[in-house]
Amino acid sequence: MKYLTHWLTATITLSLLVFLRVQDGGLTETLRLKSFDYLQSTDPITISEDIIIVELDEKSIEMNGQWPWSRDKIADLIWQLREQGAGIILLPILFSEDDRAGQDMALAQALVGNGVVIGQVGTTQTNKNAVPRGVAKIGDPLPWLFQWPGMLGPIELLGLNADGVGVLNSAPEIDGVTRRVPLIMTVGEQTYPAMAIEMIRVAVGDPSYQIKAGAGGVIAVRVPGYDTIYTDQHARIWLRWNKQFPTVSSADDLSVVAGKTVVIGLTAEGLASTIASPTGTQYAHTPIAVSLQTIINGENIQRTDLADMYELAYLLIVGLLLIIASRFVHYIIVAGTILVLGVGTVFGAVYLYSNYLMLFDFSWPLATVLLVGLHAVFNRFVSEFVQKQQIKKQFGGYASPTVVKMLQENPALIKEGIKKEVSICFSDLRGFTPLGESFGDDVKGLTQVMNGYMDAISQPVLDADGMIIKYIGDASMHIHNAPIDDPNHPRTAVQTGLNMLKAVKKFNEKITAEGRPAVGMGAGINTGLGYIGEMGSTQRHSYDVLGDAVSTTARLESSCKAYGVLLIVGPETVARTKDDFFYLKLDDLAVKGKTVGLEIYTVLDTAYPKDKITHDRMHTLYKSQKFIDATKLCKQLKGKFDGQMDGYYDMWIERCEYMITQDLPESWSGIFYAQTK
Repeated sequence: MKYLTHWLTATITLSLLVFLRVQDGGLTETLRLKSFDYLQSTDPITISEDIIIVELDEKSIEMNGQWPWSRDKIADLIWQLREQGAGIILLPILFSEDDRAGQDMALAQALVGNGVVIGQVGTTQTNKNAVPRGVAKIGDPLPWLFQWPGMLGPIELLGLNADGVGVLNSAPEIDGVTRRVPLIMTVGEQTYPAMAIEMIRVAVGDPSYQIKAGAGGVIAVRVPGYDTIYTDQHARIWLRWNKQFPTVSSADDLSVVAGKTVVIGLTAEGLASTIASPTGTQYAHTPIAVSLQTIINGENIQRTDLADMYELAYLLIVGLLLIIASRFVHYIIVAGTILVLGVGTVFGAVYLYSNYLMLFDFSWPLATVLLVGLHAVFNRFVSEFVQKQQIKKQFGGYASPTVVKMLQENPALIKEGIKKEVSICFSDLRGFTPLGESFGDDVKGLTQVMNGYMDAISQPVLDADGMIIKYIGDASMHIHNAPIDDPNHPRTAVQTGLNMLKAVKKFNEKITAEGRPAVGMGAGINTGLGYIGEMGSTQRHSYDVLGDAVSTTARLESSCKAYGVLLIVGPETVARTKDDFFYLKLDDLAVKGKTVGLEIYTVLDTAYPKDKITHDRMHTLYKSQKFIDATKLCKQLKGKFDGQMDGYYDMWIERCEYMITQDLPESWSGIFYAQTK
């Protein structure tokens, strides 16, 4: 009965903790948020060097009269700030009605070209004069964004003349404290930026935003020309409240604003609105300054999507181990261990936040104590599953199921870098501009078509058990022979390249039937040594390959346009597959940054042996400096190879005609030295 009591007590405690954590009601959420507040309190307070708050305080009211001021006075303030060298000016005031003094035009004139962002407010009823901002969507972020029934914006005169209009709402948490702000919100299908991100857009000078979403919600928001801002699934960022902002009364000397972003804030007693923050009561404009500073610093506080699962799994697994320990270990030893580990848990959470800005919930002392104390055991039971899911998430769209399964079974293939021979392929879309123009402002339609193109060229890679390393805009990079072995990887790479061209042809049949212009693809293929593994920072990393062979392949791909061909293959790949494919030599090319020439080739899916003899003879004449004879053969070869090489021969004729005019030494090697990438 003694041991049964121990087991029963521990089981009840564990069951209660699990139940409360699974329910995740208001109490647990509030406690979790308070634990995050404590972590933020450990942040050292620093003074912002980027942002200054110009206060509309009692002194300002005394000088300019009672609030609200006529808008010519606000205009005068803007002109003063601009004269003193202020940067972007944030004016978090809602001008939803005409000025009673009739001074709207004065303010409108002050807004024009002065880098001023004014406010609008999400509402539950009114939708009037809203100023939306276009968003380029990757994925489907709209269901995840904060939805407002309506948006109340500035009067049309001001909305049209301001450089930017941002949403003022702060979106407090369940306990009324503002800890996070959404960067993008919606009313129906229209998207509206918060003031801070709107300021970034105005500063960069871009007309729109980009927002990326996955199956689990929003991933990141970006202003083209500025760093990517990673968010939670609802496009929110955590505010880092450790910044204090210098202030100056609008009635005082404003020379201190030079070179700084200015936030104009109402602080006069009895007039100013306030919000609750983790650091206490703050003025309503302060979250705007804090969110802007958080973005500028690029040190976003993190709360991973898997955090809840980690914390609950700890409670379950380590709780069960505690039950077992209570059966065999004296309770004093168990209690002492819990005490020691409890202190360590708090310090561990502080360490994660201080060094990595990672939020960890320690509001359930027993759970967090056990998680820290038995971290190794937790990893044995849970980490394998979590790791497999991470691998699937990371590589599911870049590798075949066979490769993903192999990586899941042997994660060391990812973590441990290796030096290995691989065949590399870079591909790039041709003809994007006319395709994009055919869609006009239909960004969603263009995105769908581009996704279809990437699916088309990716499938041959996955079918061949290749690994897609990255997508770069409308370009891609993939490899063969890593992580899964492929003894015939040069052949696989070339065949995959040909299959990608066939996939592009089928893709064109579909889009041209819809009245869209056809696109093309250029690709470079090369074989060589690469350094392969997970690379990047501790917080952001990916599976990648580096090495001279990689850069050479990229330059081969970029040369496709110049040579008028779709595929360029490096010499090592050709040497290993010359009996498998029909190759034509293109040139002896020294890519930019290299002094040694490479014999580069193109590959055709049909053999033309007789015409190849003439083609090779043309190259022999060229290297012998018999440019006139080489030109004649080029003209004869036009129309051969079913016209696939006509662009190449046009280029080669131009080169021969140029070489005729040059005084070449007898030692001339025939190598062409590329001057561009």
